[in-house]
Amino acid sequence: MTESTESTAPNGGQLSLSTDAAKNLATTTKTPPQMQEITSRWLLKLLPWVQCSGGVFRVNRRLTYTLGDGRITFTTEGSQVRVIPAELTEMRLLSGFDDSEVLGALAERFSQRECEPGEEIVREGTPIDQLILIAHGRVTRTKQGSYDGDQNLGVLADGDHFGEDLLDDPDVWDYTARAKTACTLLTLSQQDLESVIEQSPELRDFLEGRRADRDAAQNDYGEAAIDMSSGHMGEQVLPGTFVDYELSPREYELSVAQTILRVHSRVTDLYNQPMSQLDQQLRLTVEALRERQEHELVNNREFGLLHNADFSQRIRTRDGAPTPDDLDDLLATVWKEPSFFLAHPRAIAAFGRECSKRGIYPQASEVNGHRIPAWRGVPIFPCNKIPISGTHTTSVMLMRTGQENQGVIGLHQTGIPDEYQPSLSVRFMNVNEKAIISYLVSAYYSAAVLVPDALAVLEDVELGN
Repeated sequence: MTESTESTAPNGGQLSLSTDAAKNLATTTKTPPQMQEITSRWLLKLLPWVQCSGGVFRVNRRLTYTLGDGRITFTTEGSQVRVIPAELTEMRLLSGFDDSEVLGALAERFSQRECEPGEEIVREGTPIDQLILIAHGRVTRTKQGSYDGDQNLGVLADGDHFGEDLLDDPDVWDYTARAKTACTLLTLSQQDLESVIEQSPELRDFLEGRRADRDAAQNDYGEAAIDMSSGHMGEQVLPGTFVDYELSPREYELSVAQTILRVHSRVTDLYNQPMSQLDQQLRLTVEALRERQEHELVNNREFGLLHNADFSQRIRTRDGAPTPDDLDDLLATVWKEPSFFLAHPRAIAAFGRECSKRGIYPQASEVNGHRIPAWRGVPIFPCNKIPISGTHTTSVMLMRTGQENQGVIGLHQTGIPDEYQPSLSVRFMNVNEKAIISYLVSAYYSAAVLVPDALAVLEDVELGN
């Protein structure tokens, strides 16, 4: 009997079967396909999801007299900046005014002003004699405090405006405004405004109507006051009242993210051990759809949270980087049972650096077994769907959630045909002449902010400071 070459090889030759050869007979242990795009998707996990059976969700609110201030857009020609006439209706007192000729006349009366950092724009106690639009730059507002110090009233920046009382009943400035950076402003003087009003009875009547709305009994949120009596004794005549509603409430339609998954029949027939090819293809496709869903909930211009935050609920950072003071300002804006912050991971890192500079070490919060950074006990969840601008700035959101709390909610519809996950369906389409099987994968979703003070956004958060 002849001995094997491997066992008798002289002078240090191979004495046994090599591992490379042995692998040909071994069963390889494999992982399912991995995917870097998958994130924690905290927003999808944290939003309370409300069943939207008819595909449309209507948010009924009380009638509101005052409208929130908006941001104004400008055009530039070289060094010259002009306001777009239609954008003037973003101001509360001009909202709804649609005479383009008069708006054009107003826009032509604005004059451009350049300010250096630290330059005083208006002074507290002086008469309001101009309407000021900020085309570029940052403006700080301060007010004389009760204890001889200045109170910081916040920062205004591109698209903001102040001095709108010029259109109503101008009195005196109750704060001092200074340029924090180099600023480009557009100003409308009281004389120019009165000249346009004299030539336009329509504008005069419109502003008088706005003043009548202002003089109507309202609460702090611009809603018609509910008359009542309290603290009285005896047989007093009680006031009568009723609660009025918006005549055209906002409706949210469910949006959809879709794709067609194609799998060759030969693949699903022959290569399903130990893992189903169709299941793995479908799993990764659904993961990608859920990532897109979270992106849309943050960024969609129709229902995304960044675009649907009320302008009165948007605040600016004090010095660029996200400081504890800035997050405190957010908490003061959403003070009714705040649920959580949502920020880009780099913004959370920037906030951590600012805390370290001050010697502050916030306690983490435990959420479903995860250790999450927190501020004042409110967790800060990471979300890489919040965009970072070309100037390395981003936003931080704070929200109150839940329909019972009049907060932010997610919308979906369960029980749809061919449902694979809640509000996500996988529907067989066809097998084509090349034996490729097609499946339509659809996810339906939306989001709604039930009342404006449920969501606040900290804007212009600088990441590289």
